[in-house]
Amino acid sequence: MTGTDASPSFRLVYVPGATPAKWVRIWNERLPDVPLDLLQVPAAEAPEVLRGGEADAGLVRLPVDRTVFSAIPLYTETTVVVVPKDHVVAAVDEVSCDDLADEVVLHPLDDVLDWERPPGEPAFERPATTEDAIELVAAGVGLLVVPQSLARLYHRRDLTYRPVVDAPQSSVALSWPEDATTDLVEDFIGIVRGRTVNSTRGRAAQPPAEPKRQRADAAGTRRKPAPGKSTGRSPRSGSGGSKAARRGKPRRR
Repeated sequence: MTGTDASPSFRLVYVPGATPAKWVRIWNERLPDVPLDLLQVPAAEAPEVLRGGEADAGLVRLPVDRTVFSAIPLYTETTVVVVPKDHVVAAVDEVSCDDLADEVVLHPLDDVLDWERPPGEPAFERPATTEDAIELVAAGVGLLVVPQSLARLYHRRDLTYRPVVDAPQSSVALSWPEDATTDLVEDFIGIVRGRTVNSTRGRAAQPPAEPKRQRADAAGTRRKPAPGKSTGRSPRSGSGGSKAARRGKPRRR
């Protein structure tokens, strides 16, 4: 563990679709005196926010530069296609990329999926954001393939989504600059990994207080007899010895 806690609060950056609420709640229960500040940024900007020291750790989308950042993968999302509720895709349980070959599929500039080639027919213009693309799906311009969390984030009543079984997937990780692994970062790692408040992992265990050791040593000294000192009882003494003496007395005739 390196570095020091330079700020009185813990700053967590997260990308759209990531949901830090559960971990924030546990943090507030365990460290009520250390505020946790949240900052949401587009997925492409999260690494630079961490690199620039604007946040202590982040919930980011992989990959990240592992020469700069440490990362703990948390989960991999299902990829889905967002369609109008009356679209033919809404009638099936799942689709493949080939099933979308004749559809106009929107490819926003902030897309987080690593495509070799996006499925379907390209739109005339790429939407600036995933949120803009959702609005175009609702307008009947085309379909959109995204991680499921983004389909939920921008949900509309007139839209639905179905899994795309052979599309690339996006993974979310907890990441932080490798050379800035502070005590607060270790605390948050423990929360994310489900460690209990009494877990010995994470921060280094504190040694017991010196006065307690001294009292224990003193008690041990009192219990130990001094060398050569009698304990006050002979192995042959006691009631058993008296009885033996009486048995050895001559009987009178």
